[in-house]
Amino acid sequence: MGFRNLLLSVILLMSLAGCKIYSFSGATIEGKDINIHLLENKAQNVVPSLASTLTDKLRSRILSQTGLRSVTKDDADYDISGAIVGYTVTVTGATNVQTATKNRLTISIKVTFKNRKNEKANFSQTFTRFSDFDATQVLQNVENTLIEDIGNQLADDIFNKAFVNW
Repeated sequence: MGFRNLLLSVILLMSLAGCKIYSFSGATIEGKDINIHLLENKAQNVVPSLASTLTDKLRSRILSQTGLRSVTKDDADYDISGAIVGYTVTVTGATNVQTATKNRLTISIKVTFKNRKNEKANFSQTFTRFSDFDATQVLQNVENTLIEDIGNQLADDIFNKAFVNW
């Protein structure tokens, strides 16, 4: 019984001392709140819901893995802003008669991350991910599924860069 009380006391003292919080995702969290701005859509090809969809994916990933509180104030401990700078479809596979067999949707987001608890962790970086689809499919029929897939990958990449230091 004495060891259990000692362990609980140590945990309580550490939490009161303002130690870093480590989440199950491997993230190191030193702050309490985050301001995640709506991504601007600066890509040449504009999908009306893309900015809100990708912002929501990023917000959901960060909040579910960190315990941070989402705020809209300028002095939040963490601040993420950015823009969608690329949304392109290219041919990635073709037959020997120059017929497309695979297409690729590529999305790029330029992100600026500010860590007011540790300015050395600040960064500005472009993240790019893609997903392939069969060339016989019409983009509009598979676009939402592709955006979901790419959005999850981008949210993971940005989260890992900001909080896991990958």
